Amino acid sequence: MKSVPIKEPLMLAICAVFVFCLAACSTTTGGVMTGVSVGGEPHAKTGPPSHAPAHGYRAKHTYHYYPDTEVYFDISRELYFYIEGDGWMVSASLPRHLHARLGDYVVIEMDSATPHTHSKKHKEKYPPGQMKDKKGKKW
Repeated sequence: MKSVPIKEPLMLAICAVFVFCLAACSTTTGGVMTGVSVGGEPHAKTGPPSHAPAHGYRAKHTYHYYPDTEVYFDISRELYFYIEGDGWMVSASLPRHLHARLGDYVVIEMDSATPHTHSKKHKEKYPPGQMKDKKGKKW
């Protein structure tokens, strides 16, 4: 059987299809969202890693902070951060004993996905019992 030579245009078309298929395999990600890590601390990243240049972008998290019970509620992720025993817990709901006595809250915006790491500062700035008629307002 005699082989037939492939013409240049057909070879170019095959190469173009091959290159197109390779290019279609590349992916880009818009961000990473992970759940609760070891130790109970969530990590939500939607921008570049903290060590990379952000070019003006950093994820913002908005929390309701309840000074009377030291509870944080992340509005966008719908998660509560609260103290249980010797450590901080993260949950989609609060235990009844905390939910019943939340009290008023202040709105806190920060770049951190772990608001409880700033709890000492927030406790000093918003002492328990000082929230008369300021529900939901920024201080």
